[in-house]
Formats: sequence, C-alpha cells, structure tokens
Amino acid sequence: MPRKYTYGPFQSRRLGLSLGINILLNYKVCSYDCVYCEIGATNKENLVSPKFRIKLPPTSDFRNELNSILKYVPHLKSLSFTGYQGEPTLNENLLDFYTITLDVRSELKWTNEPPLITLFTNSSTLYSSEVREIVKHFDLVLAKLDAATENDLISTNRPHEDCRDINIIVESLVKLRKDMQNKKLAIQCLIYNSYREDFISNDNNENIKQLAYAIKKIKPDIVQLYSIARIPSEYFVYAIDEKRKKEIVKIFREIINNDLIEINYY
Repeated sequence: MPRKYTYGPFQSRRLGLSLGINILLNYKVCSYDCVYCEIGATNKENLVSPKFRIKLPPTSDFRNELNSILKYVPHLKSLSFTGYQGEPTLNENLLDFYTITLDVRSELKWTNEPPLITLFTNSSTLYSSEVREIVKHFDLVLAKLDAATENDLISTNRPHEDCRDINIIVESLVKLRKDMQNKKLAIQCLIYNSYREDFISNDNNENIKQLAYAIKKIKPDIVQLYSIARIPSEYFVYAIDEKRKKEIVKIFREIINNDLIEINYY
C-alpha cells in the first residue's frame, strides 16, 4: 500500500538502521528557518510560533503501515519521529502517535533488542510543560542546540519572533533532562562555516564556549557534534572539516569535564 507516514528504512549516521516517521503535513512547517536546513527554506507563511499546533491525529493507516513494514525488518535500531517536514512537536497528537508505535513495537518479535522510539526536536517548544510531558516518554530524544548565544540563535536558526530566548531554551532542556528519568537525552549541535564575510557562522569562539557551558548545565547522556552533509538552505554556508570537529570536541570535554556524558562527532 502507498505509505503515508513512514519512509526508509535508512542508515542513520547516529542511530543505525532507522525507520522515519513523519506526523506533519506534506509541506514544511517549522518554528525555525535554519540557514543550513537540508530540507530547504521555511516559507514565510509556514514559519510558525512555537505555540502553533497542527491537529493531525493518526488514522487507522498509521498502525497498519507500521505493522506492514516492521514485520519485515526485525533488526531495526530506531523508530524515528523526525523533522522530515518540520518540527514534530507542533503536532498536538504526538502522544497518540507515540502510543500506537509503542503498542505495535510490543506486539512484534525482534532479532535483538527492540528499536528505540526516538524523537528529533529543534527544542523551541520545550519551554511548554505540556510538550515536555509528552516528549519525556520517548526512549531517546535528540534535541537541537546549535547556538548558546542570542546572536547565534537568531542568525543560525532564524526563529519565529515568538520563540523564547536562548536562556529559556537551555533551562527547558535542563527541565526535560530531569523529567526523563531512565530515558536518554542527546544534544545535537550542528556547526557550520560561512563563505560570507558579513555573516558570522556559529563556529565562533564565544558560541562554542557557551555551548559547552550549556551542555554542562543540561547534563545530557550524549552530545552529537556534526555538520552539513547535504545541500543546505543557504548557498553561503558549508560544512566544517573533521579537524575542526575534533578541536570542538576537545573544547567541550575540557569545559564539560563529565565522563558520564558521551561526546561523539560525525
């Protein structure tokens, strides 16, 4: 049958073999318009407030689609609610989709451990206790934090005007980490460079240092440092190289100084 909700499975750099789950519309709706976005720019009318909610409940097709695919891939590592068409926490029915996914997973036999139910988020909605109450159920939450200064947040993520400032975003991640208990939180930092002399990328000393201090405060389980891997939204941004990734990891480790936090680069 034609697929409405899922794509893949695909090999993820960070998660292994994953099935993508899209619970948004068939066009991009997001609270950010990141300069590096690999699914393209956010149209002005679809750059929405983090308070905005899409009412898009799961139909019976969702359960049927999961069942029809998962019985043939018993070696999956992740069932990934992704930002394939924007920010998944904007869907007010996220918990309904999670519950069905959990049910389907429990009904099937797996070659090894059952796949993680994973959520990717840009972190803009996490100031809301209602959103955090839903998000905390996921086995693994991969939360974006590309910037730890207000200037870098605005230039890199180009948020909707209603988005909270960077201090509130960091505090929201601190609260989420406490709420998640035995689940795992990963902080994802995409660092890039810029060809334009008049555009300072987030790979600047102050932002890298403040990111490290923010991560130290949040105390996630994992930090994932990576860069642009596909065509970005803006022509003037490009990937940092492996040498620079290693340098940033070294800075992070020196400032964070916590062996319980796993720091990886891709």
